[in-house]
Amino acid sequence: MKENWKPGNMLYPVPAVMVSCRGRNKEERPNIITVAWAGTICSDPAMVSISVRPSRYSHRLILESGEFVINLVTEELTRACDWCGVRSGRDEDKFGRMGLTPYVSKFMSTPAIEESPVNIYCRVTKREELGSHDLFLAEVAGVTVDDRYLDEKGRFDLSRAHLIAYSHGEYFALGKKLGKFGYSVARRNSGRLL
Repeated sequence: MKENWKPGNMLYPVPAVMVSCRGRNKEERPNIITVAWAGTICSDPAMVSISVRPSRYSHRLILESGEFVINLVTEELTRACDWCGVRSGRDEDKFGRMGLTPYVSKFMSTPAIEESPVNIYCRVTKREELGSHDLFLAEVAGVTVDDRYLDEKGRFDLSRAHLIAYSHGEYFALGKKLGKFGYSVARRNSGRLL
């Protein structure tokens, strides 16, 4: 039997990411905010979204600069991810306190987190005020990938990265590969899936 619950966000698990940002003043230290509401919204042009409460310190920085970096989180970065989500950049140097290295790419001056396996550089195209959170829509300016996480064909290997997910206040390691896109309808050829 199914239970009836009040409206809520039950789309779980979601990626737990660290979003690095910096205000217009380049002398101001960069910040990191932990975000669980991030996602892909378009493939051409490549676009993503994040949702941030207006009361957060990072919200102002993203509004000022119009850019941010989504940094994927490995199991090794889970503690830093959580810490950056419960401390404010108004009071803390999150890069320094967590021993994280700012990495400036050719895509923008807002630094990524060098220890992250994948950094997605984003330029805000639109902000939607929705209620408790503002939605930032952004075009992807570029991506950097740590070559330690590439397979022999140069593709990102999820199993090497040991990324995490977030669900109802808890972090989880992503599990084993169950199949690939289209495997349910693939034809068999000499006993092998195409």
